[in-house]
Amino acid sequence: MKKKIIIGVLAGMLLLACVVAALFFRTFMAQNVRNCDVTVVVPPGATFEQVMDTLRKYEVLKSEETFRKTAKALKYKTMRIGKYDISDCRTNLDLVRLLRRGQHYPVKFTFNNVRTVDQFVEKVGNKFFFEPEELSTLLHDRNYMQQFGLSDTTAVCLFIPNTYELYYDITAEDFLDRMHGYYEQFWTDKRKATASEIGLTPVQVATLASIVEEENMRPSEKAIIAGLYMNRIHKDMLLQSDPTVKFAIGDFARKRILNADLQVDSPYNTYKYKGLPPGPIRIPEASTMDSVLHYRHHNYLYMCAKEDFSGYHNFTASADEHSRNAARYRAVLNARNIKR
Repeated sequence: MKKKIIIGVLAGMLLLACVVAALFFRTFMAQNVRNCDVTVVVPPGATFEQVMDTLRKYEVLKSEETFRKTAKALKYKTMRIGKYDISDCRTNLDLVRLLRRGQHYPVKFTFNNVRTVDQFVEKVGNKFFFEPEELSTLLHDRNYMQQFGLSDTTAVCLFIPNTYELYYDITAEDFLDRMHGYYEQFWTDKRKATASEIGLTPVQVATLASIVEEENMRPSEKAIIAGLYMNRIHKDMLLQSDPTVKFAIGDFARKRILNADLQVDSPYNTYKYKGLPPGPIRIPEASTMDSVLHYRHHNYLYMCAKEDFSGYHNFTASADEHSRNAARYRAVLNARNIKR
């Protein structure tokens, strides 16, 4: 009799285990995700019901009930912001684990060779939780940029090309605050003092550096070119920089500046307006800004690309010699049928 009771108890326990296992697999492990081609966005302050609304909107789940039971069992109560790619999720367990994990992880962000604010925003892309449009709006907002001592015209000065590590779930505002922190680290008291000694502000240093960089990225010529433009500034001469004209007409691919281009009415056209343009024409490298701060002292006033297309320049203090250099360069352009 006792043996039968034991067998009965064991059979009952086995049956119960089977029922529990069946419920577990039906609730937790069932293939409940029917639409995996979705990115689930959980914004700051979202509630569980708002997450459910998103899942419902994109018809992610086959059964809301089993997902709710899984979320409750796994104590999914804190909604962590992020953009969740659910392509690898198949079960309720997969999905809850993904959403509960959050996306507070470091992202390495590297940028260089960027000209405009819009190109910078494009470079940032979707690397972080905030939308690129949010960052663009802030950078084009003159009033917002004033807190950094900048404007929408000089916003690119905030960015020093490098590799940075930032958390994915950072906001656009915090992103700019962090960039400003790195900006402040670069602009030490020593660099600010050097800028003041040569008669430039940090923004003007970045602006001149951007022109130098567009003229030539070669380290050996940067300080020479910076010195040439400083000589022109001191003599109250037009800078007459071709890259500023390219910026003004919106075409950096130009290999040849035409007389018609020089007539464009833009404050960036240094053939028409004296002094530095209103802001940088690209985001300059830290090394180029240092080349401006420590520019080479010489008497050069003119420069022209060498006719061998080596990327180097002929420098001179003589207008006549410059005319001869320019004539040789134009002759090569004509020989190669380069018209623009």
